[in-house]
Amino acid sequence: SLTTPSMAVSAYSIGTPGTPWGAVQKKQWRDTREIQRCYNEEVVGKIVALGQDEAFEIHEYGALSQDPSKYKMFAVQTKNWSRDKPCVLITGGVHGYETSGVQGALLFLSSRAKHYSKHFNILVAPCVSPWGYETIQRWNAQAVDPNRSFNPNGEIVEGRSFNPEAATEESSALIQLLDRLDVQQWTCHIDLHETTDTDETEFRPAKCARDGIVRSEPGIIPDGFYLVQDETSPKPEWFTAMIDAVRKVTHIAPPDDDGKIIDEEVSQEGVIVIPCKKSLGLCAGVTDAPYRTTTEVYPDSPNATADQCNRAQVACIEGALNHILEKDACLSN
Repeated sequence: SLTTPSMAVSAYSIGTPGTPWGAVQKKQWRDTREIQRCYNEEVVGKIVALGQDEAFEIHEYGALSQDPSKYKMFAVQTKNWSRDKPCVLITGGVHGYETSGVQGALLFLSSRAKHYSKHFNILVAPCVSPWGYETIQRWNAQAVDPNRSFNPNGEIVEGRSFNPEAATEESSALIQLLDRLDVQQWTCHIDLHETTDTDETEFRPAKCARDGIVRSEPGIIPDGFYLVQDETSPKPEWFTAMIDAVRKVTHIAPPDDDGKIIDEEVSQEGVIVIPCKKSLGLCAGVTDAPYRTTTEVYPDSPNATADQCNRAQVACIEGALNHILEKDACLSN
């Protein structure tokens, strides 16, 4: 099924309709955001626990100027890296409010990463946007979308759903970490996300207000899991493997009456296709990995629990890595 969040199209509470926000409105927005959960308890504590396992190395790769002592950024690396093994990057919490992106990444680390480290060099950044995690926000504290900030010089196309935004501390810190690791070729990058009802009830209205755009009618939120494919990297068998793995845990999003998902073309079951992710500033375009995708879980579905959402993220990662192993039999020996 598909859902349209119940809401009337009305003016956002901050700013003047049709006028882009300035510094005053952005500060007003930031000052009205509230802490709703604890990053230290729900995320950092689990990362510290992983650091007690000799299989992992913890990187503190940056901190947000909003509160450097509180919003430190961490990545977890498997220790037994080898030039003979492919390199895999898993990112979560680029949009901090998307809970299963963070908790799914942590669940993969605690349950399956050691197994796959026999075949892959693995780096996981579980929560790229810690302020967004605590305040349950899509944007960072500067009212910028971190998942549009990985290529701030990218081309902006009027009317396109995806356009690059300004660089952020969140994206810059992750890019610097990847530069320090100096991986010559990433094989796989999976960026863990959610599509939520609040995309339409809060975050799209806020974006329209920030950018001075007159809002249209609310869009349709797909009920189920789907993947985002980069049009420059079509790998239908790989996407099938991930969708088949996830359907064992939760349901796959159907297309709408126009055959689309979130107004984007569907390339195969449960997969939408968009322009090159690097050009759009998306995190999934931060490497040149031939196997790259963005996951989308629907946590507001009446047919899915929070645990299912977390396990769906893990199932997707496993389906992705298992397919790569099967394609290159020597990796699994």
